[in-house]
Amino acid sequence: MILVAVGVFVIGIGFSVLWSFTSSKLFPAYDFVGLAQYQRLWKDDRWLISVNNIWFFGLMSIACNMAFGYVLAVFMDQRIRQEDLFRSIFLYPFAMSLIVTGLVWQWALDPNLGLQSALRNFGWSSFTFAPLVNAETALYGLVVAGIWQGSGVTMAIMLAGLRGIDSEIWKAARVDGIPTWKTHLFIVAPMMRGTLATAFVLQCVSVVRVYDLIIAMTGGGPGIATTMPAVYVIQLITVRQNVGQGMAAATMMLLPILVVLAVGGLFRWRSRMRQEQI
Repeated sequence: MILVAVGVFVIGIGFSVLWSFTSSKLFPAYDFVGLAQYQRLWKDDRWLISVNNIWFFGLMSIACNMAFGYVLAVFMDQRIRQEDLFRSIFLYPFAMSLIVTGLVWQWALDPNLGLQSALRNFGWSSFTFAPLVNAETALYGLVVAGIWQGSGVTMAIMLAGLRGIDSEIWKAARVDGIPTWKTHLFIVAPMMRGTLATAFVLQCVSVVRVYDLIIAMTGGGPGIATTMPAVYVIQLITVRQNVGQGMAAATMMLLPILVVLAVGGLFRWRSRMRQEQI
């Protein structure tokens, strides 16, 4: 079953890359045009805007998810009461469909239904908070929803890493008078490289393929202010019926993931080589 799944996955990627070099429209074709689709792609302002958006969304959401996830993991690692309850609460957003997450945050940020309306009903009639209707702030609303959805699973991964740290390390740090924050930053975090790398890769994958959240919250708007590459690809194939250019865009989306995996593999190989030399 694993071989079948991997085979289908690899074959699918192979055909996607193959069709990116063709002039396929509504249906795939095999009339090769070289790099023409990639040239058209990088001349398309809509694609350029979607790339800028994904960089902003990705950097903000990944950085915040990693930071918040680690802080939550440290909090949970204190052997608090009702730990199972808190873990369920933090993980609940991740268990929800991205469509549901998007709708919840769309309602929360809607000026007629959400926070703005609630506070005005309490008497603050001049209060204004409607980020999703403004092209300059809509991305920030998406980032907030992405953090709410992704920080819980990052917490779970990092909590597993923290629980794997030998308790003698904490005792030695306390005996040496090392502050807790320095222990986490300079001793514990380096020992959790594998855990941090796993969380980082998962966050990168979720950012690159983000689609449901965008459609549910903004539909790519206002205008094209929140269009992301995944939205661009789907619309290019289904609405504009340009399979060739859509596959070129999909191939470009795959490259960052391959780079991250390659860099991670390189670091693991170098670490293994050092251990063998020792």
